[in-house]
Amino acid sequence: MISENAWYKSSHSGGEGGNCVEWAPSTVATHGVVPVRDSKAPHGPVLTVSPVAWASFIAFAARSDV
Repeated sequence: MISENAWYKSSHSGGEGGNCVEWAPSTVATHGVVPVRDSKAPHGPVLTVSPVAWASFIAFAARSDV
């Protein structure tokens, strides 16, 4: 279980909801994966991806208008 304090919300997340994600960077060093969850459903499922896949996603999102 990942502590609620470990999660960071996307900088694109606003106060009015929307399609946003949270990730827990502290688990990368300890578990070798990046956990990602829906910020609107924090008690829902958690997707884990490799650090390389996460970095690719972030690079894509940074250069895209999403």
